Amino acid sequence: MSEDFYEVLGVSRDADEEEISQAFRKKAAKYHPDVNDDEDAEEKFRKAKKAKEVLSDEEKRQAYDQMGHERFEQAEKRGGFDGGGAGGGMGGGPFGGGMGGGGGGFEDIFEQFFGGGRGRGGGGGNRPQPGRDIRTNMRISLEAAYEGVTKEFTIERPEECPDCGGAGHPEDADVETCPECDGQGQVTQVRQTPLGRVQQSQTCRRCSGEGELYSEECSTCSGDGVVRNEATLQVDVPAGIRSGQSLRMDREGAPGENGGPKGDLLIEVSVEDHPDFERDGDDLHHRHAISFPQATFGATVEIPTLEGTVEMDIPAGTQSGERFRLHGKGMPRLRGRGQGDLYVDVQVVTPEDMNKEQREALEQFAEAGGEEVDVDRGFFEKLRNSF
Repeated sequence: MSEDFYEVLGVSRDADEEEISQAFRKKAAKYHPDVNDDEDAEEKFRKAKKAKEVLSDEEKRQAYDQMGHERFEQAEKRGGFDGGGAGGGMGGGPFGGGMGGGGGGFEDIFEQFFGGGRGRGGGGGNRPQPGRDIRTNMRISLEAAYEGVTKEFTIERPEECPDCGGAGHPEDADVETCPECDGQGQVTQVRQTPLGRVQQSQTCRRCSGEGELYSEECSTCSGDGVVRNEATLQVDVPAGIRSGQSLRMDREGAPGENGGPKGDLLIEVSVEDHPDFERDGDDLHHRHAISFPQATFGATVEIPTLEGTVEMDIPAGTQSGERFRLHGKGMPRLRGRGQGDLYVDVQVVTPEDMNKEQREALEQFAEAGGEEVDVDRGFFEKLRNSF
């Protein structure tokens, strides 16, 4: 499988967010470890998930398109998005050392567009920064999607460090003004380029935008201000939800910075297949076997639904493949009124093992009616539709 994120998802480079989400849902349905136990399925799912994460984020996608896959990966490994900024230039590339005397390299170009590494200040000095959204998946049964359910689940997520309150240092740590930025949280560089002098401000790498330095880091979070913990949550899944739709839990995502609000938790729902029903939007389809006498003489049969069994009349002369509709016995309409329908396709079962009396009776039936079958053209149309 290609490493390029667009090729991983199978979308064009100008695909919009909806196309990207749809492509990811298809990959997830095919390669998710819960539904595919092939050796390479988990790795393919991981790559698809990573591709969606990057291409669904406006800033990351812009960086990815500009840098290309390899340099983007290097930037992430060096903290271009989640760490405290990368030190030193990469050199050797099209942005390394070729413009005037500065020669800051790839990271400087990156920071020029996106304000430097995340660090504790996130490129915004000491301004509050909202936390990022977190995404996860949830599988539910068709019955749960029909009734609606309160689902409990466990997720690992970043949380504010309980020992330092997100500060990244002990409360009694000694503090001094950062000499690199003089307490401003940002440093300004002036460069001579072929287009003239360019002034550029970026987050101070030494203090990560805080403007202050502390004598020691929090031993629990190693100065990050966040730790990864498991959280057990409950979410209300509404009746009628479909595979691929997402639920949003406000303020259950990653913690913000400098007092900013938490992000949200997005839960993509996958509805499991059912042995008795196939779902088509809000409608359900069920195949029901009937005997030859029931099809010939008519009968009342019991049909399973998601609410229990109901009775359905089979008229005399029913042909194999005929379809009947049970109004309002399908799935609830999400955020709407009423329910879809249940379509029942009947299949006439030919007996395989017959006793002597049954065989003699059937032979008499054949002799009385002859072996030629007289049907109208409508029969073949119904037969064709059944497939």
